[in-house]
Amino acid sequence: MKYLLLLSFVFSVLVNGQQVNKTDSNKPSSDTLKVDSGEKDSMEIYKPTINDYLVKTRFSDKKIYDTTFSIERSYIATQYNKKDNFGKIPSANIGSGFQNLVYEKNAEQNLTLLPENKSFYIKGENDINYYDVKTPTTTFFYNNAMRNGGQLQTTYTQNVGKNFNFALEYMGLRSQGLYRNSLASSNNTIFSGHYNSPNGKYEAYAHYIHQNVDNQENGGIADMDVFLSGDSRFNNRQNIETNLEGVESRYSYRRYYFSQEFSPFDPAKYPFKLRHTIYHQGNKYYFTESAANTDFFNSESIDGFPLGSKKFSNNLSNTFSLVWDNEKFKLDAGFRHQYLVFGNKNAYPILNIPGYFKEQRIGAVGNLQIKLLDKIQLKSFLEISKGSEFGDYIKTTNLLVFEPIKDYLVEGRVNFQSAYPSFNYLVNSSHYVEHNYYLQSPNNEVVTQLGGTVRLAKWFDTKVFVDFFKIDNYTYFDNLSKPQQSSSSLNISQIGGESTVKYGKFNLNGKVLFQKALSSQDLLPMPDFIGRINLFYQAPAFKKAAEVQVGVKLYYFTKFDSREYSPIVNDYILPGTNSYSIGGQPIADVYFNMRVKRMFFYIEGQHINQTFMQNKSFTSPNYPIYDFRLNLGVVWYLFH
Repeated sequence: MKYLLLLSFVFSVLVNGQQVNKTDSNKPSSDTLKVDSGEKDSMEIYKPTINDYLVKTRFSDKKIYDTTFSIERSYIATQYNKKDNFGKIPSANIGSGFQNLVYEKNAEQNLTLLPENKSFYIKGENDINYYDVKTPTTTFFYNNAMRNGGQLQTTYTQNVGKNFNFALEYMGLRSQGLYRNSLASSNNTIFSGHYNSPNGKYEAYAHYIHQNVDNQENGGIADMDVFLSGDSRFNNRQNIETNLEGVESRYSYRRYYFSQEFSPFDPAKYPFKLRHTIYHQGNKYYFTESAANTDFFNSESIDGFPLGSKKFSNNLSNTFSLVWDNEKFKLDAGFRHQYLVFGNKNAYPILNIPGYFKEQRIGAVGNLQIKLLDKIQLKSFLEISKGSEFGDYIKTTNLLVFEPIKDYLVEGRVNFQSAYPSFNYLVNSSHYVEHNYYLQSPNNEVVTQLGGTVRLAKWFDTKVFVDFFKIDNYTYFDNLSKPQQSSSSLNISQIGGESTVKYGKFNLNGKVLFQKALSSQDLLPMPDFIGRINLFYQAPAFKKAAEVQVGVKLYYFTKFDSREYSPIVNDYILPGTNSYSIGGQPIADVYFNMRVKRMFFYIEGQHINQTFMQNKSFTSPNYPIYDFRLNLGVVWYLFH
């Protein structure tokens, strides 16, 4: 609440009109509309357009504020993490995570502590937005929660003069949930700034982010026969007993970031720069209980040991680079020093579980971008580092984009990574005897990805993609929540596509994915097919004062023997001997979306087929997804 009050105060103080003097060097862009030529006096007045409101991430190009009413934005605006979650199955409460149904490698888990189920709203250093706006700008995203609570995300940004912009962002989420002991409570605070000197020789980016992802852990449904019985007494999900009470998992993520670059010569003639980037990032994961639950965790409890585990990681990174920044050719190369600490606060010496890992790492980083004839674009990234504790690290991503005909794109990608397993796999201390582990001297997990995408945007808004993954030393949790590494390769193939077909005011958007583990299938259970189809009507309404979308979505994935969820490690583990199959049940939503100028309304009846059929859809064994709910969302852009 204190952050909202601060934003309101800043908003009330800084909102103002904008005027530009004819003699001012801060001349408006060509996209700004002149509404008074200054013939009567010496003042010219300009009215900004949407082209004057820009946003970018650290190394991306500037883009115009996206206020379009596309169907793709509805997939994002209705989700608590503001992402299209195709390929993921949600938990019964918003803010409680997902199970990934598709293999993907999350770069934020490299050389750090980040359990999978806490990763879905974490923002990395390259996910932070920086702005350039003509007038103060505020955005609001609001979604209701389950039973009690809500989610509000708001951003305020303003340019101070021509050369400096700052932004404040706050997200708060609190949702009680349908089931007992399932409260989700998260918040996110971001301060960011961008400065460019008047002569264009110096530029700086800075941000601070603090995120908390906190959840009650209820252990799932205690008696599945009761849930599946259809007894009307249990339509109120609070009447269904869950396995755990007084159990919480908390994750905290904090980063201080500053990057600056200086051009010693005239940038127009010699686009050469010196760049320095420094950041400190700290991650903490706590699992706590009010009492031992030995029956559920199938383990004896150690007397006198704290009822919980506490782990953390810290990364202090310094990078110095030389940069050549030309429109057609960009290259930066430099060296990086890192000081890493991974801590296990409740270490248990009798079981030989260590408490701290520390190391200094030295490495090199490089980026290359080439544009040829406006038809071919190459983007390559390489990072190499060495350390005594966490071994060698190599990561390279390579994307080649070819546009032989306008609006027809062919993309090819080759990615490679050799990295130490994510720190959540390395060590855990618990008062449960069977949930202590120490993965000693693991091998690097090596991931090779080959793939490509074909985009046809002129006649059909269509793309087709294919990917192949080869994972050596695949690291996973077995059915006892113990980390293991595979001695054989895990090979995965994926092929899919997305297309939108229009007929008048009717639209059909569909996305499909076929995937298969070609070897070591038991190490990563996954559905063979995932699909989403969306039939909707979009047209102006209310005498063209508004625009509406009305439609129905259907989400489906084939049945498979799912991984199970482990609250202690906040990750997914292999199923036991009595595996439980999920999937094979469609999930249908109906919705009515409306735009009025810069305000968007999203009204969505989620899982509507549960109103006339029993809920048999699950996130993972013993964890059903949400019942029917009315999801209400509002998005509002204010360009003052």
